[in-house]
Amino acid sequence: MLTVDFGRLPVGPGDRVLDLGAGGGRHAFEVLRRGADVVAFDMNADELAGVADMFAAMDKAGEVPEGATGETVVGDALDMPFPDGEFSKVIASEVLEHIPDDMAAMRELYRVLKPGGMAAITVPSFLPERICWALSEDYHTAPGGHIRIYTLAELSAKLKSTGFRVGPHHHAHGLHAPYWWIKCAVGVNNDEHPLAKAYHQILVWDIMKRPPATRIAEAVLNPFIGKSVVLYVRKPG
Repeated sequence: MLTVDFGRLPVGPGDRVLDLGAGGGRHAFEVLRRGADVVAFDMNADELAGVADMFAAMDKAGEVPEGATGETVVGDALDMPFPDGEFSKVIASEVLEHIPDDMAAMRELYRVLKPGGMAAITVPSFLPERICWALSEDYHTAPGGHIRIYTLAELSAKLKSTGFRVGPHHHAHGLHAPYWWIKCAVGVNNDEHPLAKAYHQILVWDIMKRPPATRIAEAVLNPFIGKSVVLYVRKPG
């Protein structure tokens, strides 16, 4: 399930791409399939071990274009072990809302992006996230959880003050917002609740099959209740 639109953030051979806060690697895998060199960067060594295993499996299965490479690096988003201007593209998907000093993370992201390079920044959308916080305290007080709710204006202003030129944006995952509202209402850890379980099965079906009806429904819902907002920025150069 991709949040970033690779039509707006084109990657391919010759690009070196940082997936900042890569988690399970969903965007890193797509970048590698498109022939770019990708670094999956995260604090969670266990998750990155799984990403490294998948990189190897993709290579073995012939899914990696010739010359493309995938690597994993464990580290802190506030002090990344990369030289200035190392990457032509950066993806930071659903990570800034977890970091207390988000401005410091933005400055590091700016530093490692080469002049003229592009980045895709995604965070939870204001309205769906605000409803989740209202329904469940556990949703946002768990260790490592979300510590802020961004408005698009705030996120844009912070990125501009860092030095980025802010470009277009869009919303994604409109079908997923109701699932999280259900989870917050019945208990964020209650995966066996009948309503949460049934909705989860629908989402899995949608991800696997991508039927036209749900694709149309999500496109209609995204501008109103899309779970994520995606902002595309460029470093002047």
